[in-house]
Amino acid sequence: MRINTIYSFIIFLLLTIQANGQEAGIPVKFTDGIIKTDGVLDESAWEEAVISPDFWQYFPSDSVRATYQTHIRLLYDDNYLYAGIRAEKAKGDYVISSLRRDFSGTTNDNVVMMFDPFRDGTNAYVFGVTPYGVKRDIYVSEGGANYNTTWDVKWQVETSTFDDHYIVEIAIPMSSLKYREGDAVWRFQCYRWNIQSSEQSALSRVPQNQLFSSLAFMTDLVFEKPLGKSKTPFTVIPYMNGLLQNDYENGTPGHNLKFGGDAKIAIGNAMNLDITVNPDFSNVEIDDIFTNLTRFEVFLPEKRQFFIDNSDLFGNFGSSREAVPFFSRRIGLASDTSGNLIENRIIGGVRLSGKLSRNWRLGFLNMQTAADADNGIPSNNNMMLAVQRRVFSRSNIAFFVLNRQSVKDYDFLDSEDKYNRVMGIDYNLASADNTWTGKFYVHKSFQPDDSRGNYSSQATLTYNSRKYNVTADIVYVDSEFRSDLGFIPRKDYIKSRNQVGRSFYPQKGSLNRHTISATSEIYWRPGLDYRMTDRDLQLSWDASFRDQSTLQMQLVNSYIFLTRNFDPTRTEGALPLPGDTGYNFSELSSSYQSSMAKKLTLTASSTVGQFYNGQRVSLQVQPSFRIQPWVLFSLVVNYNAIRLPDPYPDADLWLISPDIDVTFSKSVFWSTLIQYSNQGGNLGINSRLQWRFAPLSDLYLVYNDNYFTENFGPRFRSINLKLTYWLNI
Repeated sequence: MRINTIYSFIIFLLLTIQANGQEAGIPVKFTDGIIKTDGVLDESAWEEAVISPDFWQYFPSDSVRATYQTHIRLLYDDNYLYAGIRAEKAKGDYVISSLRRDFSGTTNDNVVMMFDPFRDGTNAYVFGVTPYGVKRDIYVSEGGANYNTTWDVKWQVETSTFDDHYIVEIAIPMSSLKYREGDAVWRFQCYRWNIQSSEQSALSRVPQNQLFSSLAFMTDLVFEKPLGKSKTPFTVIPYMNGLLQNDYENGTPGHNLKFGGDAKIAIGNAMNLDITVNPDFSNVEIDDIFTNLTRFEVFLPEKRQFFIDNSDLFGNFGSSREAVPFFSRRIGLASDTSGNLIENRIIGGVRLSGKLSRNWRLGFLNMQTAADADNGIPSNNNMMLAVQRRVFSRSNIAFFVLNRQSVKDYDFLDSEDKYNRVMGIDYNLASADNTWTGKFYVHKSFQPDDSRGNYSSQATLTYNSRKYNVTADIVYVDSEFRSDLGFIPRKDYIKSRNQVGRSFYPQKGSLNRHTISATSEIYWRPGLDYRMTDRDLQLSWDASFRDQSTLQMQLVNSYIFLTRNFDPTRTEGALPLPGDTGYNFSELSSSYQSSMAKKLTLTASSTVGQFYNGQRVSLQVQPSFRIQPWVLFSLVVNYNAIRLPDPYPDADLWLISPDIDVTFSKSVFWSTLIQYSNQGGNLGINSRLQWRFAPLSDLYLVYNDNYFTENFGPRFRSINLKLTYWLNI
C-alpha cells in the first residue's frame, strides 16, 4: 500500500469551510499613571478601565453564566501590560497545593490569561496566578492542546485574599512578549479553575466537548492606540556547576567544575536567537520511571529549557509518538558499543525561531555534539530548518529539512551511519471552531546507499461536535525510513485507526457527562506480505462527575503476532514467548480520580484478564496529601502480576515511587523523589533544593543516588551545586 490515498484527503481538506463565532472585543485603555503592583486596585487608572463581561461556566455546565464570577480589567503603557482581576468565591479555605512556580492548574484555585498577539489561533502566552500569588507561565502550541511549563519570562504579580473573593494585580513587561509593531488587536482568553466550588469558567464561552484551553474560543483585545516596537532585551544566562560523582558499576569516581551558559537575542519584533555553549542540564527534573510491558520504546517529554521556545516548530512534525522526525531528547544522548544510551556532551548550539509575519514562522536549529571514541560515538552536527505558513483561520502548512552528519570519517563508524537526512511537508488542519482537526504529511529520509522509498506518511481527520466524536486515521512507515534525531518506535507498518464516540449530558444527579466510544486499531506489515501483526478492538466508557472526579472503564480485545521471540517480563535468562506466533487475548481495565478539592486525593487504576498466552493483574494507586500550601506528598504504587504457562516465566513487577515537595516560600523549594523498580533493577533517589534568589536566577543543590535492587549495593552517586543567573542587558 502506498501513500497516494493522502492526496484525496488533502483535496477534501482544502475545501473545508471554516467559520468562527467570537465574543465581542475588550477595550484596553492606555494609561500615563503610575500603577503599583501591590494587589490593591486603588489607582485612579483602574476606575477608567473597562470591566469585562460576566464569565461563562464551562463546568459543570457550558450554557449558563458562572456562579462565582470573575471580572478582569486591562491597562497598558509603553512598558507594561496591566491586569486587575476580582474573583468571587464561596466562604472557606482555598485549594492550594504548592507555592512552587508553574503549579498544576487542576489542583489549585487559579486564574489564567492567554494572549495570542499574532491572532493565529495556534500559539499563545499563558500567565496564571493562584490566590496566594504563585505564578504559572506557559508557552502554548497546537491550538491549546500542548502546554509547556518550562517556558519562563519575567513578570510581576501580587494578590489580596478575603473571605468571599480575592484580588490579583499583574504587570507583564511588554518586553516579555513577542508582537508586531503597530498592531492594535490581539486575541485573548481568561479562564478560571475554582477547585473549591468544582466550577470552571471563562470569559469567552467554551463548549464542554472542546478543550478548556482551546485557542479557538477567544475574544479580541482592542488597544486604545497601536503598540510600539517590541523591546525584548538581550539576555545572558551563565551557569557554574560543581560536580562530585562515583560510578560504582564501572569503578570510575570523578569530579568536575563546569562553566557555560545561554544567551537570548531578539531579532526584529518576533524572532528569537538562542545560543548555548557547553550546556548543563543537571538541574532538570528527572523522568518518571515506568513499567514497560510492550515491545517498543516509550516517549518521554523534553524538559530542557534551551529546547522549549517555539518547540512546536521543530517537534510537531509527523505522527505524534509514532513517527516523529525530530525529537530533541536525541541530542545529548547516544548509543555506546553495547547499545546502551549514555550522555553525549553538547559542545554548543543555536536556535533561531519565531514569527516572520502574522502568517509565516521560521525555525532553525544547529547543535554540535562531542566525539566519544571509547564508546564508538562520532562528533555530529545536528541541523533542522522548519518553515510554517498559516492558511485559513487556524490551519497551517509546514516544511522541514533535517540533517545529522558526522564531522569526519571514523574507523568505528559504518558507512551507512555517516549521515541521515529527512525532509517533508505537513498540513495541520484546525477549523475556526475546532470541530474539524487533522493532519496530512509526507516525509522521506536519505542516507548512504539508499535502496528504497524511505517514506513516512499520515492522513487523519477528526470531527468533534457536542454529541459525537469521530476519527479516521491511517499511518504508513516504510521499513527503511529512518530519522536518527526522531522518535520512531516501530517501522514497516500501515496503521488504521477508527473511533466513534457519543457523549451524554445528564441534567440531574451526580454524573455530569459520560461518553461511550468504540475504537479499532490495526497494524499490517508490508514486509510480511501485509500480515496483520497488531489489532485492538476497544469499547470504553468515560464519566466525569459534578465534584470533578472521573471514572473510565475499557474492554479491549487484542491480537499480537510476534515476528520474533519476546519476553514481556524481561526476566534475565528466561525463555521468551516464541516468535512467528499469534496471540489473542482480552482485558478489562478501569481508572478513577477523586476530586482535587480534598486535601487527601486518590488516583487508582486496574487491569485484569488474559495476557498473551497467560494472565495478568495490574494495579496502581496514587494517594496524595497536602498540607497547604507548604507540603505535597504523593505515593505511586504499581504492581503487575504476570502468569505465563510453563516453561515461560512468571513475574511480579513492582514500581514504588514516593514524592515529597516542600515549598518553604515562593523562592525556596525542596523536592525528593524516590523510585524503585525491580524490572529496571534500580532504586533511585533524587533530592533537589532550589533557591530562586532573583527573578529566574537560581542556586541548585541536587543529590542523586542509585542502588541495585538485588543486593542494594551502590550503583551511581552524584552531587551537584549549580548557580544560574538571568541577566537582561
